[in-house]
Amino acid sequence: MTRFITVTLAATLALAGCDAVPGRPKPDARELAPSEVIVFDTLYARNCAGCHGRNGRLGAARALNDPVYLALVPPERLRQVIAVGVPGTAQPAFALDAGGSLTDQQIDVLVRGIEDRWARPNAIAGQEIPPYDAARAASRGAANAERGREVFAGACARCHGDNGRGGSVTDPSYLALVSDQHVRTTVIAGRSDLGMPDWRGDGGTAPLTPQQVSDVVAWLVAQRRPVPGRLQ
Repeated sequence: MTRFITVTLAATLALAGCDAVPGRPKPDARELAPSEVIVFDTLYARNCAGCHGRNGRLGAARALNDPVYLALVPPERLRQVIAVGVPGTAQPAFALDAGGSLTDQQIDVLVRGIEDRWARPNAIAGQEIPPYDAARAASRGAANAERGREVFAGACARCHGDNGRGGSVTDPSYLALVSDQHVRTTVIAGRSDLGMPDWRGDGGTAPLTPQQVSDVVAWLVAQRRPVPGRLQ
């Protein structure tokens, strides 16, 4: 009887030890499916860093690690851009129902992560930032491209050149890749990672008024030309 119990116990222990066989992966070591990843760092590295920079700066696309930009753009707009992209530009759609690979939860993680890590509520404390949306700005006065030319000459030309070619902001290829809203956002928020000041300027000129922002955007957009070989 004792021998039987001993043999039974040994067999039980042997079977229980099967999960600890060298080389056999542990259940908690299972690699997550792409749709199961909900860690901001991983999601950002896989989907955003290639264009916006590893730390949200110095990428080909707009810096997301920019408190002025995050004070300007509404969170719901940030989510929309991630989810459905910006048609006609290089910003793709990431939502599953828009042909992308991210779930709604993953997009929420990205939006919250960008805001939590890089937003600073006091970035523009005590100052009124021009309206993000061009339609809202239009309620204060229609944009005028001719006035915008004068605004550009006074506030932008010393860096970008009289015709805007010094910084390529009127280059047809650049304007063909960006939306009107992108131009407006850049005029307001600048590109802090590249040394471009925001609408407040660098101290050499007075801050742009909301009307001046709309006017200079109208002039820049008016410089857009068809690009040979690009489908319109």
